Amino acid sequence: MVQAVGLFGGTFDPVHLGHLRSAVEIAELFDLEHVRLIPNAVPPHRAQPEATAQHRLLMLQLAVKNSPNIIIDDCELQREGPSYSIDTVKLMREQMPDAALYLIVGTDAFQALDSWHEWQDLLTYCHIIVMQRPDQAFQLSETLQPWYQQHLALDADKQRLAGAIWPVTLTQLAISATEIRSKIRDGNSAAYLTPDPVVTIMEQLGLYR
Repeated sequence: MVQAVGLFGGTFDPVHLGHLRSAVEIAELFDLEHVRLIPNAVPPHRAQPEATAQHRLLMLQLAVKNSPNIIIDDCELQREGPSYSIDTVKLMREQMPDAALYLIVGTDAFQALDSWHEWQDLLTYCHIIVMQRPDQAFQLSETLQPWYQQHLALDADKQRLAGAIWPVTLTQLAISATEIRSKIRDGNSAAYLTPDPVVTIMEQLGLYR
């Protein structure tokens, strides 16, 4: 049986139940040994995080404390410069040469994949799982569409280590980190949007106020 590992990157500013529920469902669906949540240091395609790397890492660690199949990997926080996914999957391939690696991205991110650094090399090192909502349109550029069709997984063969794109429909909760930060800034509660220990540490540290 091939070892399979999920790689789920993001700013996690802060981590919330939508992130965690998606990680759990993908771990079950693909029989993953674990999913690694990988916080960005310098995200190349979005605004920089409001919370520090140290605080985002702490919130992640608290959020998954009782989740044995979700772990935190701070490799991008240890690396200087932009947090390019290609650098991360190359590193993961070096560390796990015999594992099937699944890079987990949302539909919005995947639709902009052709703007990523060395994006066409990603499937050399990993598979890509595209998380879709049932009501979400899936529109790809003229560059991405043929590449997507060429690599689309057409069967249930999960023994390959890399090279396929797997679109999946998940129970994606309508929660966003932007919404959480806005609520906190307005003096409202983030309870039940993110795990209780994360709510507590945000209050203790005065984050997003």
